[in-house]
Amino acid sequence: MTQRLPTIRREPMGRHQATILWLHGLGADGHDFEPIIDELGLPKTLGVRFILPHAPRRPVTMNGGWVMRAWYDISHSDLGRKADLSGIEETLQAMDVLINDELDQGILPRNLLIAGFSQGGVIALEAISRFQDKLGGAIALSGYLARGEGLAAAEGPKPVFLAHGTEDPIVPYALGLQARQDLVDKGYEVDWHSYTMPHSVCQEEIKDIRDWILNQLQSA
Repeated sequence: MTQRLPTIRREPMGRHQATILWLHGLGADGHDFEPIIDELGLPKTLGVRFILPHAPRRPVTMNGGWVMRAWYDISHSDLGRKADLSGIEETLQAMDVLINDELDQGILPRNLLIAGFSQGGVIALEAISRFQDKLGGAIALSGYLARGEGLAAAEGPKPVFLAHGTEDPIVPYALGLQARQDLVDKGYEVDWHSYTMPHSVCQEEIKDIRDWILNQLQSA
């Protein structure tokens, strides 16, 4: 039976009309991106529910086997090698549970977005590929593609907000550029942004994310 992940939920002030699932990075938890909800300042009329799940605790090989919250194991400092496909699959099944919960409550797929930072961004890209009929789009910040060749081609318009810091020492900028190219080659509608920053999020990026979300949900 697929594990139901613990989550932080921020409910809309009015009627629930859209949902954004937001996934944290390695070693963090759902609280990490909770402040961004207020910083985005989305109009209350959009009725957006935010769901911020906590990743399971697991040993991370690259970090000496220390147990921490992680969406999948990382066994090598070269992030483009030996992806933990079984761990990614386990997480995708857990995401499917959360996604189906929202659909069962009447949220239309076009109003259901998935976002993530670093490891969470990897899962967001995997999810938009796997659950194309259930999601309206994805946001991947400072992430990469765990498997470029294994990514399913887009079936119709599939918007993706993809952003990366040019000075990122954790997930090299080149991996962000490669993800951009691979997604474009697979037919995804990539809105690419780069910022002069390390492995983090900046205010300009938050503004751009807000504009992208508004465009997706107001045109839905």
